[in-house]
Amino acid sequence: MESSDIVVRLAGAADADFALPIAAEMEASAKVRGTGIAKRSPEMIKEKILAGKAVIAFTKEGVWAGFSYLQEWEQGKFISNSGLIVAPAFRGLGVAAAIKQQLFTLCRLRYPQARIFGITTGGPVMKLNARLGFIPVTYADITQDPAFWEGCKSCVNYPILTAKENKHCLCTAMLFDPCLQ
Repeated sequence: MESSDIVVRLAGAADADFALPIAAEMEASAKVRGTGIAKRSPEMIKEKILAGKAVIAFTKEGVWAGFSYLQEWEQGKFISNSGLIVAPAFRGLGVAAAIKQQLFTLCRLRYPQARIFGITTGGPVMKLNARLGFIPVTYADITQDPAFWEGCKSCVNYPILTAKENKHCLCTAMLFDPCLQ
């Protein structure tokens, strides 16, 4: 399979049934990697899909290949890129890069003045973010909304985060600030 066989697009209502396999793959992939990831419920993923705040990838034959979504924080001052997942059979084909690019474009269109951020433990995601203009920052530079940090509770590294008063963890925070571009 080649990346040209993958279609990346804004998720819509017809994609809502994929919420369960997306959530299951997020959890399974985190376990395999042995790294932290916040669990996302199928209901939350479905909500993002129905709100037009998610990007999804499929093969031309309709097989689910990848997903990511955005979340607004502090009345649109910050937008997070979250939940990037690519099904194992489609890794290494550029699917993650295509999803990140489409999600970044969606964020810039909907929230042109917002600071866009993500946190990750993965080197490949850091490289994708850097190509889009994200830079590594301290946690003080991203949203301080308690609801964002609440989402980290299901991560295996949550005790580290709380012990460090939400100022440090194993994830790297990365930020795109439109004012610096």
